[in-house]
Amino acid sequence: MMTSKISRMTWVAAFAALLALAILTACGPGKTTKEPPAAPTAAEAAAPVLAPVPPMGFNTWNKFGCNVDEKLIRGTADALVETGMLDAGYRYLVIDDCWQVSRGTDGRIVADPERFPSGMKALADYVHAKGLLFGVYSDIGPKTCAGRPGAAGFFDIDAATYADWGVDYIKVDWCHCDDLDAPSEYARFRDALRRTGRPIVLSICEWGRNDPWTWAKGVGQLWRTTADIGDDWESLVWIIGANSRHADAAGPGGWNDPDMLEVGNGGMTFDEYKTHFSLWAIMAAPLMAGNDLRAMTDETKKILLNKDVIAVNQDPLGVQGRVVIERGYGGQVWMKPLADGSKVVAFVNYTERELAQYVRWSQIGIPSGPARVRDLWAHEDKGVHADTGKHYDERFEVKVPAHGVVMVRIWPGQ
Repeated sequence: MMTSKISRMTWVAAFAALLALAILTACGPGKTTKEPPAAPTAAEAAAPVLAPVPPMGFNTWNKFGCNVDEKLIRGTADALVETGMLDAGYRYLVIDDCWQVSRGTDGRIVADPERFPSGMKALADYVHAKGLLFGVYSDIGPKTCAGRPGAAGFFDIDAATYADWGVDYIKVDWCHCDDLDAPSEYARFRDALRRTGRPIVLSICEWGRNDPWTWAKGVGQLWRTTADIGDDWESLVWIIGANSRHADAAGPGGWNDPDMLEVGNGGMTFDEYKTHFSLWAIMAAPLMAGNDLRAMTDETKKILLNKDVIAVNQDPLGVQGRVVIERGYGGQVWMKPLADGSKVVAFVNYTERELAQYVRWSQIGIPSGPARVRDLWAHEDKGVHADTGKHYDERFEVKVPAHGVVMVRIWPGQ
């Protein structure tokens, strides 16, 4: 862990240990395999491309856990529209675990009749009427993580049920599954969804235990790369390090998923949440809000509704950004190329003091010459920067607050 009292060398060792722990935890107990699933049939290969950009929306788990009901979902749907979240791109409203209680005599999954008295079809209709998309949760095994009925043995009937309800997105977990083969089981679930004829985004949530970055593209549209996130700085740093290792796997139609957003849940500072959101944007991660949208502070809205940063995440080129400079004293520089030829650069500060950082054009693949710079959090144009005559290359300098970020977009040749 990082504190203000450790030396530079100790900080580096601690950070390296933190990243090593991320890999060990994410690939912890459970059956590990890198065997790819069987190639899809011609009909399956012709299926529409889902999630050409990272999905955006809301999931109930981080804030509400098992305390979900239709009043919450209807109120959240209203809030997605009224706060401007829908206009900013947040389209999916997903109910996580604990909505289901049993199976009927026909094998169909049954929603909790006390918490969802109107039924899931009526709830999906309400969500759709708001211009949103509707999502639910399941587990590839016999039980969900909360002990509710899982999908094992019922893939086809569950897929048909969800299609009947109007489901657009399903998150499928990995609890009670250690004796199963992840690539083949998730591929079977994908095939069941495709047989319904309804396009449904499949979110694979096996926490990176089976190296999904090697096989999940073409099976699901997003796959978890890490264990669950926590609403604290140490968890955030660990998640960033673990997810950053798999940038080559991400691209249109398939995204590395470092878990849902904690922005607005109260465990981190404003600057830490800005770092959280910035790194999810530059890593082309799904942006699934996990706070109470019905009671957001102005600070939370400033983060979740930052359209300049959202545009980085939703860029159609679909490249996951990478660390291009690792500074031993606790700073990093990330870079993500965008479709219009511009480059986004994030200066991250993992220390508890302000850091001065810089980048030269040659370090981010920008040709020598002038370039226009815009600060994406200040929403300010920083003018045209070029060679000052004091360095061999152009150099752009910033001051980054403790646990904070400065994020800029650079257009070369302007």
